[in-house]
Amino acid sequence: MVFDQDENLEAELTAAVRQRPASQSVVDALREHALKSWLPVATHPRWPEFSRLLDSTPVLREYAKRMWTRHADALSAAIADDAGVSHDNLACQALARFVLEIPALTRGRPDHRAAVEELFDLLTHGWRPPTPSEPQARLPAPQ
Repeated sequence: MVFDQDENLEAELTAAVRQRPASQSVVDALREHALKSWLPVATHPRWPEFSRLLDSTPVLREYAKRMWTRHADALSAAIADDAGVSHDNLACQALARFVLEIPALTRGRPDHRAAVEELFDLLTHGWRPPTPSEPQARLPAPQ
């Protein structure tokens, strides 16, 4: 079976929130957890082969996504408990979902660490329009 690394994922995710140092934010704790848990998977020598298998098999790709995102409720509840709000708090649910999408969003990126850091920077600092690396040609205005 190709999905054998899921055993303790939910417990580790919730522990990242619940057992973090008091001085560490939830987002920073989840960043640390993602770097510690996701980077070893993404940099494993067999990861490119597994990733190609997922990309070429829509059923496996969907299954992998469901396997990962099924922890959204537990992670969202841990975040809500930490914030002292209801488990149906939209911001807590959105944060949990976003964090759980990180493997899918970073898959195929040449630098997994940089991709994870960029996603957590988005959470920490908010969205800012990307800056083009080189000027793009503008289309003429319709007449």
